[in-house]
Order: sequence, then C-alpha cells, then structure tokens
Amino acid sequence: MAFRAPFRSLSTTARQSLRIGMIPADGIGREVLPGAKAAIQALGSSIPKTEFVDLLAGFEYFTRTGTALPEETVQALQNDCDCAMFGAVSSPSRKVAGYSSPIVALRKKLDLYANIRPVTSVASSHDEKPAVDLVVVRENTECLYVKDETQTAGPNGKEARAIRLITERASRRIGEMAFKIAQNRPRKHLTVIHKSNVLSITDGLFRETVRAVPTSPGADGKYDSVTVAEQLVDSAVYRLFREPHIYDVMVAPNLYGDIISDAAAALVGSLGLVPSVNAGDTFIMGEPVHGSAPDIAGQNIANPLAAIRSAALMLRHLGHMDGADRIERAVDEVIREGTCLTPDLGGKSKTTEVVEEVVKRI
Repeated sequence: MAFRAPFRSLSTTARQSLRIGMIPADGIGREVLPGAKAAIQALGSSIPKTEFVDLLAGFEYFTRTGTALPEETVQALQNDCDCAMFGAVSSPSRKVAGYSSPIVALRKKLDLYANIRPVTSVASSHDEKPAVDLVVVRENTECLYVKDETQTAGPNGKEARAIRLITERASRRIGEMAFKIAQNRPRKHLTVIHKSNVLSITDGLFRETVRAVPTSPGADGKYDSVTVAEQLVDSAVYRLFREPHIYDVMVAPNLYGDIISDAAAALVGSLGLVPSVNAGDTFIMGEPVHGSAPDIAGQNIANPLAAIRSAALMLRHLGHMDGADRIERAVDEVIREGTCLTPDLGGKSKTTEVVEEVVKRI
C-alpha cells in the first residue's frame, strides 16, 4: 500500500514486548482477527515479542450479559495493552433497550479521535502506480454519533430528533491529523468534506476550523506545502466514483467519513480489502472497515485481508515500519496473483487458506 509514513509517533520499537488486546466481538470478527494475529506472529523477531490479550465485547456478548462493553475490557486496554485489534460488531438497526455500540464507546473512552482509512488499489505490476490511492481521515467522536436522540408525539404523529455535535477542539485535532498525513504523502493534497451550504453552523464550524489549521498558533508554516481544497459531501461521492484520482487525503466529520470510506471501498473491489486504525495521542486500535456480515459468519469464507492490513497499519503507527511493509507486500502479492481469494473477490478460497497464503509470503 502507498500509505507508508506513520501519522503520529507512538513508537514501541525500544520495548522488549508488545501486548496487543484482541477484541473479535461479533460475526466474522471472530474469523478474520486470527488472520491478523497470524500475520503479526509471522514477523518473528523483527518486532518485539508479542503477547495477545483476549478481550470481550459486542452485541452477542450483550445478549448474554446485558453489557456490550465490559469495564474489564476497557481497563485492560488502558492499563495492560500497548495497542489493540477490533474485529466487527453486529449493532442492530432497531433500537434495543440498554444497548450501545461498543466500538463507538471504545473510541470515546480511549479518546481515539481519528479513524484513518487508506483506500488503495493493487496495480498489476510493481512498477505501476495504483489507480486509487487515497486516505479518508474521519473524526471519530462527535457528529450524529454522540447518539443524543429523542422521540415525541406531535400533530403529525411521531417526531424523532437527533442532536449533532461539532466542536472546535475536535475539528482542530482531526484537521491537524489530516494535514500531517497529507504532508507525508507525495501529492500533499487535502480535501475538506462538508455540507456547509445547508448546515452552515455545524459543518461551517468544521470547515472553518480545519482550514485554519495552517495559520493556527505553533503551525509556523509547516503545512505550507499542503494544497487545500474543499468539496460538498454529495458531489464528493459523485466525483469519488467518476474521478477517484483527484483525491489524496480527505478529511470529514464522523458520518460523512463513514459513508465516504465505505463507498471508496467499492473502487478497490471489496470492503474486505479496506483497513483502518482508530488513533489517539496515546493509543492505537486496528479495525477492518467491514461489518460483522452475519450472512456469511461461520462459513470460513470471510475476507481476512482488511484485518491483516489493519494490523500492518497499527504496527506502522507504533514505529515497526519494516514489519508493516512485509505484511502489506505479502497481501498485495496475494491480491495481484489472484489465485487464492475469497468469494467477495471472485475467488473460491477459504478464509484460512488466504491467511496461510499471506503468512507464507511474509
């Protein structure tokens, strides 16, 4: 993948061990996370000795216990782990009393304010540039995901309302992260995604705050090399499908970033290929972009490559650049060869077979 630079230094390269919290959660999360673990273990002594800590969370756990995110999991991540991997969660589309998404809660509790989602196609040869090579930088803690909703009865029947929260602090932090990522990429281009022509106050604040990052106190011209553009979210999606090459780094509020990155996955073949990390100033958690896919759970046909790539992103963030490169090269080779792929990519291979092929190449 073309996303090679660490976007924030949380280096663990001097440590003797690396404790990784493993939260498979629901559905195919339990099938793809072992692939990420196997890829990390295949690196051997090139990274610190790894220790994996199995942790619980998810909707299925909630149905058994009444809790989607046990406090023990949060405490283990905060006190005992250097980083973490999250599988997938089966959040229902209907309201379930007492339930709240554990991944949304983890992002808030660990202050993982940035969701970084590289979307990169694999060129047919090593010498060619990928047709799609972009990074979506999604604010992770606010917008409509604060889940402040009410329902009342009115003259037209039921009335549902949701409060959308956009703060200057969160917008500045995600803006700084996006500028740093853009600065470390060859094109050095950043597009601010918003809908401030309609949502002039909330999206207006996001847009203005992000655009002000280069002139904020302490910036001292360090982002002068970054070209800044902006795009309304609806036209951004249209142009993403028509002209994906125009984008380099895209920064967006929570909801828009979620939608755009899932849409961008279609450009590279499958959600099963797109990785992400949830990043804060003191912790990092890898997470494949796909969901829990209950329709294929338990069949050993889920694509493990997004989870494996997420592990590589996590390692890169921690300063283990060589290990991340080895994993990413192995994944790219498997995709390029095309003989060992899961059904979502037109293949007939099992999840475990794809993992074995990647590990062999690492």
